[in-house]
Amino acid sequence: MSLWALSTNLVGGLGLFLLGMSMMTDGLKLAAGPALERILAGATRTRWHALGSGVMVTALVQSSSAVTVAAIGFVNAGLLSLGPALWVLFGANVGTTMTGWIIALIGLKFKIEALALPLIGVGVMLRLTGEGQRRGAIGTALAGFGLLFLGIAMLQSSFTGLAGQIELPQGEGPLAVLAQVAIGALMTVLMQSSSASMAIALTAAQGGLLTTQGAAAVVIGANIGTTVTAMLAAIGATPNARRAAAAQVMFNLITALVALALLPWLIGALGAGSEALGLPHDPAAKLALFHSIFNILGVLLMWPLASHLTRWLQARFKRREDDEAQVQHLDDNVLPVPALAVEALVREVARVGHVAIRMVSAALHGASQIDLARDHAIVTQLDAAIATFVERMNRSAMPQRASERLAQVLRVLRYHETTAEQAKAAAPLGHIAPKERLAQTAHAAFLVQTEALLALCDPQAYDPETAALDAAASEMETAYETLKASLLAAGAVGGTRLSDMEEALRRYSALRRAAQQATKARRRWPAPDSPSEP
Repeated sequence: MSLWALSTNLVGGLGLFLLGMSMMTDGLKLAAGPALERILAGATRTRWHALGSGVMVTALVQSSSAVTVAAIGFVNAGLLSLGPALWVLFGANVGTTMTGWIIALIGLKFKIEALALPLIGVGVMLRLTGEGQRRGAIGTALAGFGLLFLGIAMLQSSFTGLAGQIELPQGEGPLAVLAQVAIGALMTVLMQSSSASMAIALTAAQGGLLTTQGAAAVVIGANIGTTVTAMLAAIGATPNARRAAAAQVMFNLITALVALALLPWLIGALGAGSEALGLPHDPAAKLALFHSIFNILGVLLMWPLASHLTRWLQARFKRREDDEAQVQHLDDNVLPVPALAVEALVREVARVGHVAIRMVSAALHGASQIDLARDHAIVTQLDAAIATFVERMNRSAMPQRASERLAQVLRVLRYHETTAEQAKAAAPLGHIAPKERLAQTAHAAFLVQTEALLALCDPQAYDPETAALDAAASEMETAYETLKASLLAAGAVGGTRLSDMEEALRRYSALRRAAQQATKARRRWPAPDSPSEP
């Protein structure tokens, strides 16, 4: 076969592999459903649980990127702290080595047509008959497996033919190894898939185009290439996403440097390891074993460093967290996962509510509109960011539970917006404070009762009992009616100018409405959504 034909087969095989990986990952994520969230939610107990969760979920969905997104989403939603999240990410690096084992032990060992074509046929049938159901998701995953195996077969055939026609960087010297690492990194950056780079390295070694050590260097380069993807994902992301990306970059770079330093000894140990495990003696099995050992080595290296790394990361990327007008929980990485996106919205809307209630409290104590302008600008900016985020969510494919929670969150947000507007309308309160003794007493009582109610309405505070909230709201209403009656009485007897009385009533009414809106928001606040819910 000509070089051109082999090259086109190579490109086509790579395309089939990437398409198959994408379909397989999407199907497995949908088929697994809330099980993935349950596993990750259990990662909070110990670092062993977090590490095991990362390995298990990544091996299940065949996508470390999906696990990274979910971990960042859980951190942003307050369901997972940064420390366990890092171990989930490290576990995802180990779990992604399953792809190499699938290629080495299945994709390169069997007659692919006997396995791939039935998988594609059955998968498409299940997908067509189970659209929108778990059966359809399983069908997508099966069809993806079939396409992946067809892609591997085409890659293997192409590399076998290319072995005698082209020559890749060979040798074991520093320059040759660096060239091989650069090839792996470049392929991963261009294809945005370390799994595809792994497939190319394994099939090239199996076809005789690369030595085992050369292919191992390509695998190391592929791991380094994933750091570019992580850095790109961190641009414009939340502080937690940036911390996770930084941890991923440090893990991959430290592991790669140590593996490169030990490369000749690791390759020498692969033969003994393959023999002890009863693995085939071909290069693909050795490389799959190398990939696993390489990432397990990274976990061992990070074990004593993780606590220090967590503290160091928590002290970084603080500028955005210190700016209240910047979103802290909305991250593009969680947009494809509706449940996590809604949880992020809940946390961000809580920040809006906290600022709105702060505005009401400030207005109660005589703040001017200028004083409230900064907080009002924060609410306005956060509202705009939330609206943009909601517009970008895939609401057509949203599960019913997530859709209902989204509607609740948007309703609560509207209450908080009105709270902020009414607080601004009430200011300044100081210069119209009543001068009569009875009205002053009523004014003081209204301030005390409204402050007590606002303390219960703050979404960033504890969740109050319904009875306590109802009682506080009732006491605020009683205090308002008393204040209103005293102001009207003062106006009737000439103790207060009618224009001042009307202005005072308008501003106190605005404060009352602000407190009412805050109370409605608290009553309708979305209940915590357990990851175990279907």
